Amino acid sequence: MKDLKVAAVCMNAAPGQIEKNLDRIQSFVSDAARIGANIVCFPELCVTGYTLKRPDDVYTHINPDEVMNRLIHIAQEGRVLIIVGLIEISDGAKPYITQVVTGPHGLIGLYRKTHLSPAEKDVYQAGQQASIFSYKDTSFGVQLCYDAHFPEISTIMALKGADILFVPHASPRGAPKEKLKSWLRHLTARAFDNGIFLVACNQAGKTSEGFSFPGIALFLGPDGQILAKYEGKKENILFADLKAETLSEIRQHRMKYFLPHRRPDLYRKLVER
Repeated sequence: MKDLKVAAVCMNAAPGQIEKNLDRIQSFVSDAARIGANIVCFPELCVTGYTLKRPDDVYTHINPDEVMNRLIHIAQEGRVLIIVGLIEISDGAKPYITQVVTGPHGLIGLYRKTHLSPAEKDVYQAGQQASIFSYKDTSFGVQLCYDAHFPEISTIMALKGADILFVPHASPRGAPKEKLKSWLRHLTARAFDNGIFLVACNQAGKTSEGFSFPGIALFLGPDGQILAKYEGKKENILFADLKAETLSEIRQHRMKYFLPHRRPDLYRKLVER
């Protein structure tokens, strides 16, 4: 990978107020670009807001294609990569919880949440791909909130060549300090076990549907150590420099990089139902 300056955004996303949320996203991207960020990561469902009530209706006043075109334009105007979440409508089926990856040269791809929480399963459908994306000679994976509780998906992405895991959240309930403590129980393991950078961020503040999101942003190094963190109740943008040298030091160390020493022949039970 190359050295990168990354921004992780905690944002209040009003359900259904897509144009307002897009304006807020554009403002954050402008601020991050001015400081020299290469990548800006936004929370899960920050474009459409997080909803468990009739998500198919969120585009009543705006066409989904217009939303996608606006996001592509925001990334191109800011000359940065943005990782930004929305509800993706699917013909004849439940919608997806999707993270859009788009950069200065246009749309790169989509990640659809593969592990839905129990509350989401009746409303959304799960994605089927653990895809890897590339930007500036860096490979990275995207997971969404509940996905990160399943260590296999992080390892799969690392084995596919990911240098960074981006983990946007829409995780309600709890005070910021409590939520950060919860994240540190499992996200540090995803970074440490796989020798990979990890970037996570959450929505922030209350929404009209009764959710209250503690504003948390977190950067972890490939040794599982905290590089930067934010915990609060308000919107915020957190920056960190992810250094290629840091990744190389871990992956070249015979005792600190574990993936080359895996024993897949012992793991058959993992793929049995």
